[in-house]
Amino acid sequence: MSQTIAPRVRTLLLLLLAVTGVLLAGSAPVSAHAALTASDPQQGSVVKEAPAQVSLTFSEGVAMSDGSVRVLDPKGKRVDTGKSSEQGTNTYSVKLHSGLPDGTFTVTYQVVSADSHPVSGAFTFSIGAPSTTSVSVSDQEAGGGVVGGLYGFARYLSYAGFILLVGGAAFVLACWQRGTGERSVQRLVVSGWLALTGATLAMLLLRGSYTGSGKVGDIFDLSLLSDVLQTKTGAALVSRLLLLAAGALFIAVLFGAYEKREDDEEKGDLTFGLAIGGFVVAAGLAATWAMAEHASTGIQTGISMPVDVLHLLAVAVWLGGLSTLLVALYRAPSIEPAAVRRFSRIAFGSVAVLAATGIYQSWRQLGSWSAFTGTSYGQLLLVKIGLVVVLVGIAWISRRWTARLSQAPAAKTVKAAKTSAATPVKATTKASAKTPAKASAKTSAAASAKASATAATSEKSEDEDRETGDEKEPAATPAGGGDGKRATQLARQRAAVATAREKRVRDADPLRSGLRRSVLAEAGVAVVLLAVTTVLTSTEPGRTVEEAEAATAASSQEATGALAVDIPFDTGGKDGKGLARVEIDPARVGGNDMHVYVQRPNGKAFDIPEVKVSFTLKAKDIGPLPVVPDRIATGHWTASGVQIPMAGNWAIAVTVRTSDIDQVTVDKNAQIG
Repeated sequence: MSQTIAPRVRTLLLLLLAVTGVLLAGSAPVSAHAALTASDPQQGSVVKEAPAQVSLTFSEGVAMSDGSVRVLDPKGKRVDTGKSSEQGTNTYSVKLHSGLPDGTFTVTYQVVSADSHPVSGAFTFSIGAPSTTSVSVSDQEAGGGVVGGLYGFARYLSYAGFILLVGGAAFVLACWQRGTGERSVQRLVVSGWLALTGATLAMLLLRGSYTGSGKVGDIFDLSLLSDVLQTKTGAALVSRLLLLAAGALFIAVLFGAYEKREDDEEKGDLTFGLAIGGFVVAAGLAATWAMAEHASTGIQTGISMPVDVLHLLAVAVWLGGLSTLLVALYRAPSIEPAAVRRFSRIAFGSVAVLAATGIYQSWRQLGSWSAFTGTSYGQLLLVKIGLVVVLVGIAWISRRWTARLSQAPAAKTVKAAKTSAATPVKATTKASAKTPAKASAKTSAAASAKASATAATSEKSEDEDRETGDEKEPAATPAGGGDGKRATQLARQRAAVATAREKRVRDADPLRSGLRRSVLAEAGVAVVLLAVTTVLTSTEPGRTVEEAEAATAASSQEATGALAVDIPFDTGGKDGKGLARVEIDPARVGGNDMHVYVQRPNGKAFDIPEVKVSFTLKAKDIGPLPVVPDRIATGHWTASGVQIPMAGNWAIAVTVRTSDIDQVTVDKNAQIG
């Protein structure tokens, strides 16, 4: 049975890794958590005189440095002073040189939002009249590319390491203290510590390039590393490393000194001390995420940060304990049903904490029911909720197997198994010592040769015995051949046979096998759930998206009375999806200025060969009235003097061509006049 289970486990793990890779690949580039809500001059506006400065307003506070905002003239030359300053609540500005010529100017920005994610974007405005521009805005999102992918993987690895470290240690201390002596459990917890430490160091090195140029060569730039250390995220990563040093000491005591204690009272005191110390280290590690990411920004931060710590600890205790239980069921000689029952109760409590904290976090990040389906964050959250429901369902099956296992006779302990394996060796050695010393030299030599051959054959077939579970006892040592080397070989052979027998008995137990399968399924869903959670933490919250859209619309309407219509499109070809934004100013009967912005799904300018627009008033049977705008920048088209002859509910049709053969026409109604 063990031969059939192992390939299934490997196949499932490969499948889970593939799914995780797809989910992580879909997370890059990450979505920004601060959005540009207003600007002065406004996007696409035409001003009569050159402004003295350009101001940007974001949905939340951002970190800026010199050069974060750049203003380029039609030829691509910088016309800003390079020094940015804060003008008010979430508003930042950069001064411009005097004597600017007429034409279209491009504003680019790259900043870091309050929850540690990079934000970038670009827009244009014109002085005097629009003109052509040589500026081409890169399609790469801030935090994307190779560096963004590496940073995203390091984030996933850090979450996984935290779960294995904290959850594994909690499982051993609270449920299965005998597990401190199991090498497989020790390796699991130490692997979690190594993964978290390595991922934290990698994030610290990648951070400067991740929020800046995105170049691989800047990873080891010490000046960037120095800048990172002065940020909130840098302080959180350094704090995490210091706490991991304390975690290393905790692991050493847990798997070293703890196992050697024999006095029950002394062991109880050490357990209490380890529980207190472990909780402090685990809570501190969880706080390094809470102080630098979602929980540290937005509303009710005084409540959200402690709630986020509880949420992370509950995740670690549940999923990390689940991983440790899985290792114990597959690798350990035995595990007591009482330990499984204790973990079942603890896991139930963790799920209850997860539900309570998750509901609060969802309300805080979404803000409305429409954000569930109308934003990427809400859609991912629905996927996560579905996975949690599936996981709880499988956990309920595991609880049933646990209840049945607790009613069965307890398995033999490891100590009894070792004793039974060692007893025959001792008897054989004693028998060898009583061999008459007066045996002939020829007989003794022949016996020794035969014994050596037997030992060699037995040693060669030891691996086969492990796989097949052969219970055949090794041949007895011939008279006169009881030297130390032969006794050691025989002891090793008998131990292998005993281990194989023990494993076969274990695998033949239908209750244990059923529990192993359900726990393995839980672990599989947990891997995918962790991947979705990692993507979710790098996606713009629904509340921020809706507030930014409302602020942008209100700002545009108050300033100019212009009409803005967003029309999604999909030409059906490769890279054919995007959004066409049509702005009509002043949206009244008579002449109007029209701007068309074509964007990719990530909000970046979409460089396409052709755009056409037409207006139709079906109620009066007017139109279509065609308009062919002029391209003035990447993804920006404009037309002046667009005549709207009558007020009404006009159908605005936009024809988008993304290649020689891929084209689509989409439309949307809007009130004009």
